[in-house]
Amino acid sequence: MLTNKTILVTGGTGSFGNTFVPMTLAKYNPKKIIIFSRDEMKQWDMAKKYEGDSRVRFFIGDVRDKERLYRALDGVDYVVHAAATKIVPTAEYNPFECVKTNINGAMNLIDACIDKRVHRTVALSTDKASSPINLYGATKLASDKLFVAGNSYSGGHDSSFSVVRYGNVMGSRGSVIPFFMSIKDKGMLPITDDRMTRFMISLEDAVKLVWHAFEDMEGGEIYVKKIPSMKVTDLARVVAPEAEQKVIGIRPGEKLHEQMISAEDAYYTYEYPEHFKILPTINGWATCPKRIKDGVRVPEGFVYASDNNTEWMTDAELEDWIETNREKIGSI
Repeated sequence: MLTNKTILVTGGTGSFGNTFVPMTLAKYNPKKIIIFSRDEMKQWDMAKKYEGDSRVRFFIGDVRDKERLYRALDGVDYVVHAAATKIVPTAEYNPFECVKTNINGAMNLIDACIDKRVHRTVALSTDKASSPINLYGATKLASDKLFVAGNSYSGGHDSSFSVVRYGNVMGSRGSVIPFFMSIKDKGMLPITDDRMTRFMISLEDAVKLVWHAFEDMEGGEIYVKKIPSMKVTDLARVVAPEAEQKVIGIRPGEKLHEQMISAEDAYYTYEYPEHFKILPTINGWATCPKRIKDGVRVPEGFVYASDNNTEWMTDAELEDWIETNREKIGSI
């Protein structure tokens, strides 16, 4: 699929990009992967890993700058949109900046991809876009809607857009596991609420979901990976068994439980062995056999949330993951 193709990753110096690039180079041998991001030092650090590999290129730019996107997308076949302002409290206190990146940036990218005839674009979403209660989630919901509707704007162009949605990415920059591990020796871990649950997905599984979307998409689908849940108190206990857990209260804009599919989405959602697919409501696409394929429609009122999940991560599974990824976590 991606063999000998040119791929651009916005926000490519982040945790996702640092996993996507080596996995994709190994599996598909693309012609070129372009890292498009605005932080020159992160690009400098990442480029050291690929010295001598002409397949990996770096392009300074911001998704807020449409002209720069046009230049970066010359000859690009596939795009992964990972650029975002994503820290919930940061978005609450800097709302204008969050909107400029997450909404205006999405519009710029969609326009540029259509005009440059990019074949397929997959945007990364978040559990917080389902029934959002914070600004970050609201901007990502708007972004999801923009990418779904982008398939109408492309007209006769061969440009398709879809979205992948997943929960807490274990080991990603800013996530709870690296945070707990960095302070575990202090003897106290802050817990926002002892009832809190989170979905758990590895970066590797997140990359595989993007690959699947590229292969499967017709345009407009939102792919939701089936992943296990875990209580935050259990997670803290595995990371630091001897540490005290101190409840400090929920932060601004934070949810008690994550949700990836709402009851309102259920009418348009289909289940597959390893994921769900929310089909677009516009243009009658939700009844399109090419999009449904072999999916089974979920029951009316179905909600996919971290507290009602049927799959839960065990202590042993988390311990194994931490041991395997200890070096990676320590470098975050």
